[in-house]
Amino acid sequence: MSRTGFLCAALALTLGVASPALAFDPDAGVTRESGPFDLFKFGFSAYKKGRKDEAVEAYKYAAEKGHSGARWALANMYAYGDGVVENDYAAFKIYDDIARQGIEPGSQDTGYFVNALLSLATYYQRGIPDSPIKPDLSTARQLYFQAASAFGVPEAQYRLGRMILEGEGGANNLQQAKKWLNRARVSGHPAAAALLGNVVFGEGQVVRGLAFMTAALERSPSADKPWIRGMQERAFSLADEADRRTAIALAQDMLDKGLN
Repeated sequence: MSRTGFLCAALALTLGVASPALAFDPDAGVTRESGPFDLFKFGFSAYKKGRKDEAVEAYKYAAEKGHSGARWALANMYAYGDGVVENDYAAFKIYDDIARQGIEPGSQDTGYFVNALLSLATYYQRGIPDSPIKPDLSTARQLYFQAASAFGVPEAQYRLGRMILEGEGGANNLQQAKKWLNRARVSGHPAAAALLGNVVFGEGQVVRGLAFMTAALERSPSADKPWIRGMQERAFSLADEADRRTAIALAQDMLDKGLN
C-alpha cells in the first residue's frame, strides 16, 4: 500500500506554508518548482560542497515529487543527524514509505529499497525512544529475511543468522542460523565468519572454527574487533597446540587467497 500522500503531507508541514519559488541555483534555473531529478541533482551537488542546509531543502522538494533517491538521502540525514537535528522517527517514517511502495524487479531504485528494509529492521530491533516505535523482534527478523533471501544482502544474512541463533523474534534453529551465516561468510562478511566459526568450534570442528575466527579478526572493521577477539582468544585457549598451529596456518592461507 502506497503512503506517498502521507509523506508529502508530512513534508509540507515540515516546510511550512508555501512561499514564492526559491532559486536554489539561479544560473541553472533550479527552483522549488523544478522537476524532481533536477532538485535531487542540485541537492547532491550542494551536499558534496558542504552546503547541507541547501541539500536538505532540495531533497525535501524532490521527495515531495516522489524521487526515491531524495527520500533515501533525506532519511539518512535525519538518521545520522547529518546537516539536520538527528531524528530517528522522521527517518523511520521515510524508510517505511520507501519499503511500503515496493520495488519492480530490476528497478534502479532497488538499492534504496534494500537500504530502507535494513534500516527499518534495525529500528525494530532496538525501538525508537519517545516514539510509537517499540522493539519488535519478529518484524525485524521478517525484514532481514526479506533482504537476505530476495536480494542476497550479506549484512541482512548475517543479522538474520544471528537472530535465529539467539532465538530472537522466533524459534532458535541452529541449522538455519548456520545456513545464513555461511552465506554471508562466503560473500565476505567477517562478523558472519567469526560467529559461524564460534558455532562450529563448539560443535567440535576445532581447526575450522578457530581458522574462521582468526581470519575474521584480521579482516573485521575496528568496531567488531573487540567481540571477535574475545571469542577467538577463548577458543584459542581451549584448543591444543597442534590445532592452534594448524588453524593459524589455515587462516593465513585463507587470507592470502582472499577467502573467508
